[in-house]
Amino acid sequence: MIFYLSLVFLVVKKNPLNFLQAIREPQLLAFSTASSAAVMPISMKTADEKLGVSSNISDFVIPVGATINMDGTALFQCVTTIFMAQAYGIELSLINLVLITFTVVAASIGTPAIPGGGVIILASVLQSAGIPIDGLIVIIGIDRILGMFRTAVNVTGDLTACMIFNTFYGDVSNVKTKVERTL
Repeated sequence: MIFYLSLVFLVVKKNPLNFLQAIREPQLLAFSTASSAAVMPISMKTADEKLGVSSNISDFVIPVGATINMDGTALFQCVTTIFMAQAYGIELSLINLVLITFTVVAASIGTPAIPGGGVIILASVLQSAGIPIDGLIVIIGIDRILGMFRTAVNVTGDLTACMIFNTFYGDVSNVKTKVERTL
């Protein structure tokens, strides 16, 4: 979240607190549903109406972000993999950590935007790292709560991406829309 708020401040040149205030509704819905897919309509509406993002940009970035931009899930899977390795007494070298990070980032792109989707991918990540998946029982017990936070981070990232794209390409899409209207 700090990274996203820094991007809003440094790239978009907006107050991060005002940004958080504007995206409060999609964040709360993301937190309560733990599903990025369920939040897409309200995220698009918020991007268009409260953030001033061109609808051409939000209609593209938010669905792609709900599918690909799973930063919260990637962070969860990295931390959980390291936790599980420590719980089983498996030492991970620097090369193993780098490989786990790349595997998790690649796997998070294909993670379903549904509650509990991250645990399914986590099982394959643990197996690829040589860590027993028996310990997932502990994680599954608290996954719903963690999923709520992960989804809020994912939705914040989608809306941050909308703001950044709008900063660089918003005027171009607005000009195109104005030209289409006059034709």
